[in-house]
Amino acid sequence: MSFIETLVTIFICVVLPIAIVWIISSTKKHELNRKTEVMIKAIENGQQIDPEMFKQVKEARSTKQMLHQKLNGGLVCFFIGLAILVTRLFQVGRSVGDWLAGGSLLGGGILIAVGLALIISYFVGKKMFAEEIRKQDNL
Repeated sequence: MSFIETLVTIFICVVLPIAIVWIISSTKKHELNRKTEVMIKAIENGQQIDPEMFKQVKEARSTKQMLHQKLNGGLVCFFIGLAILVTRLFQVGRSVGDWLAGGSLLGGGILIAVGLALIISYFVGKKMFAEEIRKQDNL
């Protein structure tokens, strides 16, 4: 593996997840700070304070939406894994031994397995929650 490939791997596996977690946490912290500033101003001005302001608002997702997210994630994982395997297979100048020795077989296989598991989970969930989905659609 070349130096550049090593750097890219380290970036994707280490730096990128840390950056994502940092961005999400700093966004939540910024939102809380803004709400606190508004509360302090309201207290200083003697206005009524709404305690609901600090409660976390969660988006209510229906069962149908959650199942479709599983299907979407499963299809994405499956096709990315398939693309990794196919592109690695057809690289010019590589023997089958090189292809098997690289991490492509493992990475692509894992993505395909995760994708298939999510797709199966979608169909099982669709069957299990058919009644609930029908009720939500009728509302």
